[in-house]
Amino acid sequence: MASLHVMTGTETIGADASAALPVVRTITLRDLGEALAKGVGDFRAFPTHVVFLSIIYPVIGLVLAGLTLHYDLVPLLFPLAAGFTLIGPFAAIGLYDVSRQRERGGEVSLWALRARRSPSTDGIIALGLLLLLIFAIWVAIAEAIYVANFGYEPAALIPGFLTQVFTTPAGWRLIVIGNGVGFLFAVTVLTISIVSFPLLLDRDVGVVVAVMTSVRAVARNPLVIAVWGLIVAALLLLGSLPLFTGLAVVVPILGHATWHLYRKLVEPDPRARPEPPLPPRQRRFAAQFPAALFAGERRR
Repeated sequence: MASLHVMTGTETIGADASAALPVVRTITLRDLGEALAKGVGDFRAFPTHVVFLSIIYPVIGLVLAGLTLHYDLVPLLFPLAAGFTLIGPFAAIGLYDVSRQRERGGEVSLWALRARRSPSTDGIIALGLLLLLIFAIWVAIAEAIYVANFGYEPAALIPGFLTQVFTTPAGWRLIVIGNGVGFLFAVTVLTISIVSFPLLLDRDVGVVVAVMTSVRAVARNPLVIAVWGLIVAALLLLGSLPLFTGLAVVVPILGHATWHLYRKLVEPDPRARPEPPLPPRQRRFAAQFPAALFAGERRR
């Protein structure tokens, strides 16, 4: 039963399963602009939260660069950096929830993020593991493409490697084939995740329904979603140029904008019930330590 809930959730169990599927809307390019504007608004309203949640992006980018240079894996530097965006929809869960809290008009805090648990947490984890698997497959294929064109001989340092890639027929093949395969991976992840994670955060639907809804949203708005994919790729590229540090701003804005794009693509659940308010947060003082660690102190 637990695995059934992960796959289907509760909204689609029973005879009226088809009627329970989320309703997908048709959107325009103007909706993309509005989603981005709201994403910027969320970022400006709560910069301390989003910086805390997204600082891992530039840090991991620098770590990946350091590992590839140290272990002579220079050919994998670009596939790792580009492929890391494949798991971005999963890593942005906290950003979606910040936008969700602000949308509901409640208190937005990291404490609220910890206290709230989505009914589809298991589905979120399952879909996140799927994206991690796709990321691993992409890296393996990228390495295979490099070996097919340059063999197993270790690559030179970055200047020599770039010269080899941009000035030889093997390098040109690597660029064309690698980018073509990477494009297919990016399209696949965009298709299955553009609304999946926000939907799982918002409703108890299960992975199957979330992915189906995401695919239906893309099928109904192919050109607009293609433009959104180009916008995401361009902003991530700009954010990656100064040693990945720009991602600390670009990623949270895109994460917030993705939540608002979900709101435009999927109609609200007519059966949704208002969530109970979170219990008030108790203030702690330094003089209470270490007594505040014990249950008796917490109850008082």
